[in-house]
Amino acid sequence: MLILNDISVRMAGRLLIDHANLNLPSGTKAGLVGRNGAGKSTLFKVITGELPAETGDFFLPKNIRIGQVAQEAPGTEDSLIEIVLAADLERTALLAEAETATDPHRIAEIHIRLVDIDAHSAEARAGAILSGLGFDSGAQKRPASSFSGGWRMRVALAAVLFAEPDLLLLDEPTNYLDLEGTLWLEDYVRRYPHTVILISHDRDLLNSAVNSIVHLEQTKLTLWQGNYDQFERLRSEALELQQKQRTKQEAHRKHMEAFVERFRAKASKAKQAQSRLKALQKLKPISSVIEDHVQPFHFPEPEKVVASPIIAVESGEVGYTPGKPVLKQLNFRIDADDRIALLGSNGNGKSTLAKLISGRLPLQNGRMTVAPNLKISFFAQHQLDDLIPEDNAIEHVRKLMPEAPESKVRARVSQMGLATVKMNTAAKDLSGGEKARLLMGLATFQGPNLLILDEPTNHLDIDSREALMHALNDFDGAVILIAHDRHLIEATMDRLWLVRDGGVAPYDGDLDAYRSLVLADAKAERSGNSKISVDEGQKLTKAEQRKLSAQKREALKPLQKKFRKLTPWCSVSRRRLNPCRINCPIRSFTAVSLPRRHRSVRKLVMRNPLSPGRKRNG
Repeated sequence: MLILNDISVRMAGRLLIDHANLNLPSGTKAGLVGRNGAGKSTLFKVITGELPAETGDFFLPKNIRIGQVAQEAPGTEDSLIEIVLAADLERTALLAEAETATDPHRIAEIHIRLVDIDAHSAEARAGAILSGLGFDSGAQKRPASSFSGGWRMRVALAAVLFAEPDLLLLDEPTNYLDLEGTLWLEDYVRRYPHTVILISHDRDLLNSAVNSIVHLEQTKLTLWQGNYDQFERLRSEALELQQKQRTKQEAHRKHMEAFVERFRAKASKAKQAQSRLKALQKLKPISSVIEDHVQPFHFPEPEKVVASPIIAVESGEVGYTPGKPVLKQLNFRIDADDRIALLGSNGNGKSTLAKLISGRLPLQNGRMTVAPNLKISFFAQHQLDDLIPEDNAIEHVRKLMPEAPESKVRARVSQMGLATVKMNTAAKDLSGGEKARLLMGLATFQGPNLLILDEPTNHLDIDSREALMHALNDFDGAVILIAHDRHLIEATMDRLWLVRDGGVAPYDGDLDAYRSLVLADAKAERSGNSKISVDEGQKLTKAEQRKLSAQKREALKPLQKKFRKLTPWCSVSRRRLNPCRINCPIRSFTAVSLPRRHRSVRKLVMRNPLSPGRKRNG
């Protein structure tokens, strides 16, 4: 499918890929991983032809269709379903030609091709994709201009998925998806019938959706079979083996060098010394293992300890318009050591609840109690725009430490995870991950008792997400997390709250059960049914399963009784006949599969004049 041969790529004078080789078979689901700035997105530009390679060449099958999410989200007045349907260029062209074609043979060819590409189900398929990405049937009919940029990017993703290209290139698609959309995309990519190359830092997505990993490190491409966990284990073993071989080679080299130095001048050992000297010259050095450590996160400890509960809400209602609450009947408490992850699709009120807890949105009705001296820090991705573009990290921190010496200011910036070379870089020139580190450090500067994080993992690579995980586990205060990274949720959070249908309730299942619930909701939406209940998506104990089975059997008894009344009875075999195999009263005798012990009866039945194969008398 894709062959890269001796490819080198340079961007702005910096060598990103140096004489790399890659061979991806057709149908591969590959995850492209590497540190931020390594050149992953640049490699996509080379594959699509947007950027020429400095050396080497690459091969793709002729007439292959390459699909990539558009850089700009659609903002036209067309409805979402129309935008997605238009992404299938062949279908659109055939339908337009069918309106004007007059040649009967061409009209027949058009309709045969439309049947071949399954055009009659196109609208249903497009609706299913939009539904999986968070658009209900009403939203699908609205114009794209009525949605924000993040939602429009979902439409762009839906369009490329609907087109089903032969080679699908996805560059961080989960950055504008919530957890529910990520779970749906994970299932979709796993079932995708063609080749996929996926750039992602989501460990669970890479574990579930891909079957190979392409690692871009130190300007080289390496293909590993298996998911991300398997890649990480195999790479660790390979690095350990490489280090052992290097140590062994160095010991062998020192031994030969010592022999040469000792016996070079001795006549009886001169030939042996020369032989070892030649062996040393031919000995190929094994490169040392270079560990590229990521900068850690650090959250200051709370200055004052507050008693639990730090926040309690009774019969609360919250919203943005008086008389129209987004969430109602809120009854919950947050303790000083709680770790809570908020689940629920976009639009159900997760951010609204976070704003209520942080004090940015007041209650419309009900009662809310907040502990004295409680400090709350709030981090959200949209706050990246609040950074002053021309100021560097040191200038941002100095405003919070006006009287501190330069050394302490720099030490505090270092605790945020910014390298020394980045401290004097203007905020506008920092990468997305570096901006997130700076903003998170500023948000937690005063030592909060409660930390609220809304999608903190966007723009963070896998190693930086691991560093964030360790920082959250070391933090002594309470944490409320909204994220699409399941690995981060499972590793740091103790409780799950489901924000759904205008309310908030504890979710007793785990994320695997929630994944089943989300996929079941998507299936119900596609089939036109209402969403299933939360309890159906949770794992049941064996006792609960037996109880549920008994209830189903009890509910079926009236139908079974009616079934027995309508089903004929065989007096010979003492069994009821299967009505599903009875075509008509005349053929009912031979449609029954009688037990082995009634072979004689079967012979009599076959001789019946009303049996199939015999003409009916009169």
